[in-house]
Amino acid sequence: MLLLSLGAHGQTAPIFRDPKQPLNARVNDLIKQLSLEEKAQQMLDQSPAIARLGIPAYSWWNEALHGVGRSAPATVFPQAIGLGATFDDDLALREATAISDEARAVYNAAIAKNHYVKYGGLTFWTPNINIFRDPRWGRGQETYGEDPTLTSRLGVAFVKGLQGPDPNYLKVAACAKHYAVHSGPEKLRHEFNAEVSPQDLRETYLPAFKALVQEARVEAVMCAYNATNGEPCCGNEFLLDQVLRKEWGFRGHVVSDCGALDDLYQGHKTVKTKTEAAALALSRGVDLNCGDTYAKLPDAVRQGLLKETQVDSALAILLRTRFKLGLFDPQNATPYDKLGPEVVNSAAHRALAKEVALKSMVLLKNNGVLPLRPDLGKYFVTGPNATSVEALLGNYYGVNSQMSTILEGLVGAVQPGSQIEYKQGILLDRSNINPIDWTTGEAKQSDAIIVVLGITGVLEGEEGESIASAHTGDHLDYNLPQNQIDFLKKLRQGSKTPIIAVVTGGSPMNLAEVHELADAVLLTWYPGEEGGNAVADLIFGKASPSGRLPVTFPKSLGQLPAYENYNMAGRTYRYLTAEPMYPFGYGLSYGKFTYANLKLAKAKIGKADGAEVTATVTNAGPVAADEVVQLYLTHPPRAGAQTPLFALKGFRRVTLQPGASAQVKFTLTPAQLALIDKAGNAFTPGGPVTVWMGGSLPSARSLALGAPKPASAVLTIR
Repeated sequence: MLLLSLGAHGQTAPIFRDPKQPLNARVNDLIKQLSLEEKAQQMLDQSPAIARLGIPAYSWWNEALHGVGRSAPATVFPQAIGLGATFDDDLALREATAISDEARAVYNAAIAKNHYVKYGGLTFWTPNINIFRDPRWGRGQETYGEDPTLTSRLGVAFVKGLQGPDPNYLKVAACAKHYAVHSGPEKLRHEFNAEVSPQDLRETYLPAFKALVQEARVEAVMCAYNATNGEPCCGNEFLLDQVLRKEWGFRGHVVSDCGALDDLYQGHKTVKTKTEAAALALSRGVDLNCGDTYAKLPDAVRQGLLKETQVDSALAILLRTRFKLGLFDPQNATPYDKLGPEVVNSAAHRALAKEVALKSMVLLKNNGVLPLRPDLGKYFVTGPNATSVEALLGNYYGVNSQMSTILEGLVGAVQPGSQIEYKQGILLDRSNINPIDWTTGEAKQSDAIIVVLGITGVLEGEEGESIASAHTGDHLDYNLPQNQIDFLKKLRQGSKTPIIAVVTGGSPMNLAEVHELADAVLLTWYPGEEGGNAVADLIFGKASPSGRLPVTFPKSLGQLPAYENYNMAGRTYRYLTAEPMYPFGYGLSYGKFTYANLKLAKAKIGKADGAEVTATVTNAGPVAADEVVQLYLTHPPRAGAQTPLFALKGFRRVTLQPGASAQVKFTLTPAQLALIDKAGNAFTPGGPVTVWMGGSLPSARSLALGAPKPASAVLTIR
């Protein structure tokens, strides 16, 4: 935080340092004092210091996907896809509030020591609200799943938690990324053109961005590497000017993905030179360059490709963010300046990380072996991810000194008098080099086998980070490594010892054989620092599983269109006609929930009306448990039109004691009852609409897997 100071002759501080002055006056005063070269440098993600004005260096590039990342020690929450599986926007708000508290505390401690380094600022390029349209995408783990409603609500809550409630200052600045129509392939992203229909654009790819701009007032939007419908996203007049600025009224700044402006001439070949790329991006609405392309802005002005007033306008948008963060105000001007190290990975934040982990994990199968008693004679823990910290993290992560691996969590939960033995058994993704195998024989002599399988961030993630990936971070074969399946078969062969398979990973994967061989299957995602303790609580029954799948698990990639195809036909639960392995919204519980008495306040409504829906949810099981109540709509198919099979419109968590019931009410708005036509326009068709309320997608596959039967009614729109 910069201090107000007097000039050499006792003059008062310049206007840009005076918090009593209007924001625009302060911004303009600072810009007037900068040379063209200095202006350009301040539009790079690593903005250098301006010593003559007493302005320190500033790093725009910071990460907070599931905790402050790549920076100081911080609380590590479950990966974003795990937060998606909670179906809990209040929880998302609380998590993001904790993250932004830690972000301010880390920043305050750093600048007190005059540390202004990369990943040290207050502008966080979070959240990733792209739609996880295809399970092959390695970065799908960063999203909240495949559904625009779920993504919108969690994204809005997360941004509000990051930016804070103060009317004058941002706690931190959030960023909606990657705008737009971006979800792989990783290897092609710097040159790829995602072709998408107006309907898919408005129905699937843009709703979350619109919600974050208009409802959460997100401070920044990041344009993606790829092109959309023929124009690079960081030079896309339709997306950046017509939709983002004019249609949605966005007033924050636009930042390029890192190196994306170089793609304008190297990958997409829209222009021929770096200088032309800088001119194009600025003229199309990109204010901040992650990279060094904007160092060429002065050349662009001198060559007549831009006017300096255009540079000033973009810089003004950008600087407003720094002023709103209080970076040019006196010490203790913002309500966040006194946040200190005591909040970082505090007991309260660790408890919150565990709560998110508990609510995120999805019980995919249970033939009755779970929950396990904690006082059996012997437990055998094995598998490549039992002691893996990588299996806790995913990508875009932070670190701290208290990471609970799954083995550590299980060991801590076993009661005195019981034995617990561990052997890794196999490598992550390849056959053992040593052919001698003692593990399976010893495992079968136990009372329960807990085998920790799955994948980690070394196999799936961003192009340059997944160092064991053969596909530049993507997961193109969909299967678990074959050595893991072979190992599970050996554990099962000739043995009736209960096998609990714990599976880590951030994307759908082929679990058909795991489902067949194991007695119970628990999907943990990348569960963060408290992951091991949360797994233990669920396996031993201290808590009931309540996570729900935010993405469909197809039986095979053969059920899906080509990876490069961005049309939604045949994708996600809304358009997949084939029977999946695990449906969207699915997850088992130790409770037993029933749905009854679904009622509509009015059975017939006009096209401009909303609709109230209520139903009774009962826990008929023996233990207290959370249920995730989900509301879906089904419009009748229309000839020649693409109509969703189902569409999630609402969700709510309820906690019910054994035998208890609750009335759950949703209010459907006219916008939620509308459809999108081929031209991308919203309209409300007349006729019947089926309204479903249940604990999973209302499909035959959900019922076959043990999900509760949904309640339904028909609403007529006149």
